[in-house]
Amino acid sequence: MKLRLAALALLASSTVALAADQTIVDIAVGSADHSTLVAAVQAAGLVETLSGAGPFTVFAPTNAAFEKLPAGTVEGLLTPESKDQLTKILTCHVVGAQAMAADVAKMIADGSGTATIETLGGCKLEASLDGDMVKIKDEAGGIATVTAADLTGTNGVIHVVDAVLLPAN
Repeated sequence: MKLRLAALALLASSTVALAADQTIVDIAVGSADHSTLVAAVQAAGLVETLSGAGPFTVFAPTNAAFEKLPAGTVEGLLTPESKDQLTKILTCHVVGAQAMAADVAKMIADGSGTATIETLGGCKLEASLDGDMVKIKDEAGGIATVTAADLTGTNGVIHVVDAVLLPAN
């Protein structure tokens, strides 16, 4: 009996260690709500980059967020001919630093209610609070709400958003 408990304890600690060893890409791959994002990251050739050392903060749109785009948009972006445009859109969701929810909230407070966040794609996002919810305004004027925060991986953090963030034009 003691041997079985020890084996179960070892198995449980191994499972926790595996979860702690996940990159942000691994976390997204493991989420049924992010299969469209994962397909887009693969099509853009960004898997290796986003599996790298980081640190990164990713504002990760859900499948439902991609479904809000006009019909045919996602399918068009996933074609090889649209790789540059897809890469630009995806990198507008990635910050080259780890910013936990508390960090973002502090940036907003320090900015008197708004904070400008520069992404690896060259986009400037504007973060603000609406009650206790963080809102992210993209360069095209769209607004995303952070629906889950601080999904932490070995190379950064994911904040789930309910809209795709778009660059200007």
